Amino acid sequence: MFERVNPSHPDKLADRIAGALVDFAYDIEDNPKVAIEVLIGHGLCHIIAETSVQFDYNTIKKIVRRIAGPDMELIYDEYPQDIHLAENQAEEIHCGDNGIFKGSPLTREQIMLSSLARKIYYYCPTDGKYIIDGNNLIICQSNATEEKLRSICPTATKINPLGYWTGGTDTDTGATNRKLGSDMADGVTGGGLHGKDLSKADVSANIFCHLLAQKLGKVVTASCAIGDTDLTVYVDGWTKKFPYKEVVREAEKFIDSLGGFEKLAEWGLF
Repeated sequence: MFERVNPSHPDKLADRIAGALVDFAYDIEDNPKVAIEVLIGHGLCHIIAETSVQFDYNTIKKIVRRIAGPDMELIYDEYPQDIHLAENQAEEIHCGDNGIFKGSPLTREQIMLSSLARKIYYYCPTDGKYIIDGNNLIICQSNATEEKLRSICPTATKINPLGYWTGGTDTDTGATNRKLGSDMADGVTGGGLHGKDLSKADVSANIFCHLLAQKLGKVVTASCAIGDTDLTVYVDGWTKKFPYKEVVREAEKFIDSLGGFEKLAEWGLF
């Protein structure tokens, strides 16, 4: 059983805005420290940022309206990063949070639904959600007729159970990190994947465990405490400590390969 949402789902709009602001922070500073929360819906986007860099309000508004629509209003609150957290990262990159993590090899079902979701979104780039449970495939796609969706996915068992719908932020609200099940499949985390810089274990350790799980074909779990210089990883009976700098480096390479934090937010880890 697996659920996938596309980049126009309200929760993903919130993730994408948060990711775009992290990209913006890295444009301003080489090693920024940011944590961004976004709540969006019904014409209003509210952003709270804890940040080591100062964002330009007009640039933020342009990002919000590019992603969520030209009429979206913005409330933006910015606060400096906590001084103790800042000191923890002053000399070198340490683990930026306490956390537990689990990466799992992707199943054939998860890979198939992800591919199908991207195909549907290519033809229908509007709010959508897709569920697979064995032979049961449910397609909920806004602004699309059943005839069109059936032509894209003839094997679907249910298409738009409530009929034609318009979707988007006029129908539903969105918030950052509310669709981690879609982004991470069977992966587990104590925190959110989006809206944070690379020092945060919620970003780097999640990505590291996911990539290692795909490489080994085994479940990978990990834990860390804030300030650690290593990530403790457990796999099939063995334990190994990976330097946190290496964890961050692997996560950075992965995010760069996607095109940035906003691109990571579109579909998550796969």
